Amino acid sequence: MEDSAGIGVLVVDDEEGVRRSIHRALQRESYAIHLAEEGGKAVRMVQSEPGIEIVISDLKMPGMDGIETLEQIGGIRPDLTRIVLTGYATLESAIDATNHGIDGFLTKPFENEELRIRIRDFYLKKKLRQLVSPQIFEHIQRNPKLLNPRRQDATIVFVDIRGFTQACELAEPEALSRDLESHYYTPIGETIMKHNGIIDKHIGDGIMAIFGAPVSFEDDCLRAIRATEEIRQKIQSMSAELTSHRNGGLHELRIGVGVARGRVVAGLLGSQHKKEYTALGSTVNLASRLESTAAPGQILLSEAAHAQVSGRVEARALTDLKIKGFDKPVTAYELLRVL
Repeated sequence: MEDSAGIGVLVVDDEEGVRRSIHRALQRESYAIHLAEEGGKAVRMVQSEPGIEIVISDLKMPGMDGIETLEQIGGIRPDLTRIVLTGYATLESAIDATNHGIDGFLTKPFENEELRIRIRDFYLKKKLRQLVSPQIFEHIQRNPKLLNPRRQDATIVFVDIRGFTQACELAEPEALSRDLESHYYTPIGETIMKHNGIIDKHIGDGIMAIFGAPVSFEDDCLRAIRATEEIRQKIQSMSAELTSHRNGGLHELRIGVGVARGRVVAGLLGSQHKKEYTALGSTVNLASRLESTAAPGQILLSEAAHAQVSGRVEARALTDLKIKGFDKPVTAYELLRVL
């Protein structure tokens, strides 16, 4: 049984009445609801249904129990939000679920409104942990209103691979996917989070990151620029590794980077079916255009970004740059090194 809607929720319980109760409770939300009566079927559904993002499994079931079911599902899709549902609300079972990396713990009987709220909460926490550093996550946990759309200062970073279209045509798909994950997306994501930035989105081979929203610090811009310099050094090292180990994937990695500082509108934005934390405004557009203008291995800073870190970096002024989408010529700064 399935509803055609937004985020996919899989409910696993051997009791049909419980499955129907949860289905009714979630119908008013924008979910695509899937039902399974046992763990093996649930695992197969996760393998065949890429839209499933949340799995709620009963703890006590014949055959494969809830913990084993969620463990197997986590091995297939570690990004999924996994929630245990049980009528045996003991401390021991809660600890066991947590030790197995389960994201949430619900008890029967349940109130419909509480069920909906807690599922949203578990899902949001899971997604935030994938996007932000532990320090940022703690701030948001204490004050969820930080995710509400608001106007604030932020530093925007864009990173993009040079010559990627040609690389795609020459590479084998599986090897290309493996190289992108291990040599590009993962190290860049880890570096951004290390410096308390957040990954806004992946746009093809491009990456957009935000520093200063939803949580701001005095040194947001400097941390963003330190992150870009660290990314440049990592990519140079990994490109040399790829060149020496031809494996049907990427033969080299060359990136361009744009950094802009200014006012943005940031928050959870989107439709009823899908919302994501992002930033909008001319600062975002400028960072993107600077990245497009940057030569391979080059990091370009906007005037405002450079002014924020004056005396902390060595940079070369580039005047009268003609940037697409901007009526007047732009002055930017090529980052040479962080002092």
